[in-house]
Amino acid sequence: MPKRKICVVVTARPSYSRIKSALTAIQNHPDLELQLVIAGSALLDRYGNAVDFIEKDGFPIAAKVFMVLEGENPTTMAKTTGLGVMELTNVFYNLKPDAVVTIADRFETIATSIAAAYQNIPLVHIQGGEVTGSIDEKVRHANTKLADLHLVASEDARERVIKLGENPEKVINTGCPSIDLAKEISKSPNLDFNPLDKYGGVGAQLKWENGYIVVMQHPVTTEYKESKNHIQETLKAIKSLNYPTFWFWPNVDAGSDGTSNGIRAFRELEQPTNIHFFKNMEPLDFLKLLSNSKALVGNSSAGLRECAYLGLPVVNIGNRQFRRNRAENVTDVSYNQIEIESAIRTAINSRSFEVSTIYGNGDAGAKIANILATTELTFSKTITY
Repeated sequence: MPKRKICVVVTARPSYSRIKSALTAIQNHPDLELQLVIAGSALLDRYGNAVDFIEKDGFPIAAKVFMVLEGENPTTMAKTTGLGVMELTNVFYNLKPDAVVTIADRFETIATSIAAAYQNIPLVHIQGGEVTGSIDEKVRHANTKLADLHLVASEDARERVIKLGENPEKVINTGCPSIDLAKEISKSPNLDFNPLDKYGGVGAQLKWENGYIVVMQHPVTTEYKESKNHIQETLKAIKSLNYPTFWFWPNVDAGSDGTSNGIRAFRELEQPTNIHFFKNMEPLDFLKLLSNSKALVGNSSAGLRECAYLGLPVVNIGNRQFRRNRAENVTDVSYNQIEIESAIRTAINSRSFEVSTIYGNGDAGAKIANILATTELTFSKTITY
C-alpha cells in the first residue's frame, strides 16, 4: 500500500514546538509521508524566522506560503486569514494529501481548516477543546467543527470537544507534543550553551549565571488597543526588580505593534540594565533556558503546558490564558506593576513544583503518528446524534 500523505501546516513560531515531536514521528513512520507546509509569521525574520530552525532540524519543506499583511490589528488578521485560504487551497490542490493537520488556535489556522474542508480533504485538529480569553478560543472551536479527527492534549479538552457534538470515537487524548520536548529536557536539564553568545539579541550583557527569569508576553487580540499599556506595567516591574531577565519578542497578533513599540520606547528611555531581548530560539534550547530559570513571566501557554511538566513557577499576567487548565505552579495577576513585581519575588524564592501531567506524559508525538497511520481518515459530518 502507498504511504499516507500527511500535510502538516505550521503558521507561527510557537506552533513548531507544539508539533515538533509529531513531525519526527510522522517522518520516521514506515506508513506515512510527511508533507510539511510553512506559512505565516513562521517565515518572517521579525518574528524569529522559525523556518530556519525547522530546516536545521532536517525537515524537508513541501511548500512555503507568504500570507501575513503588516498592521497587526483585527483588520489585517482577517485579511491575512483570507489570503491564507487562497494560497493554502492551491498548495493542497497540488500536494493532494490524504489528510491535513492544523494546530491549536492561532488566527491563521482557520485558513488551513477552510482550505482543507472545502476540498473534502480529511482534517485533523491538534489541541482542540481548550479555552482561553481571546479570539483564539473561537478559532479553536471553529477548527473543531471543521475537523474530522481530534487529537486533544488533555482529558478536559476531550470532554469539551465531545460536548461540541463530535463523535467520541474521533476524539482522542494524545497529550501535547510540546510535553515530549519537556520530558526530553528533564532527562538532561543542564544549560549547555551561552544564550548571549549563541543567539545574540539586543540589550544588556547580563550576568545571568547565578539566576535569571524569562519573560514572554503577547498582546491579547480582544484587548489589542491596550497592549502598549499592558506591556509597560510588566516592563516597569522587571526593571524595578533589577533581576537578570531574558525577554522574548511577541507573536504576530493584533496589538503586537503596541507591544513592540512599548518595548522599544522603554528600552530607549529607561535603558534597563537587567533585560536582554531575543526574537526566537530553537525549541530545545528555549526549554533548557526555561528549565534553568527561576520563573516564567507573561502570558504564554508554555507557562501552563511545559512549565507544568517542568515544575517551574509561572507568573501569568492578564486574561490571555483565562479558564485554561493549569497546575499549582501558576500564579495569576492583573496588568499591575505592584502585583507583577510581588508575584515574581515570590516565584524567585519559591521551591520547584511537582511534575504535572495534565497535558500528557511525553509520548504524544508517537501516539499521533500511529493514529494517523491506522485510523480511517474520512471526510465526515460531525453531528452524529
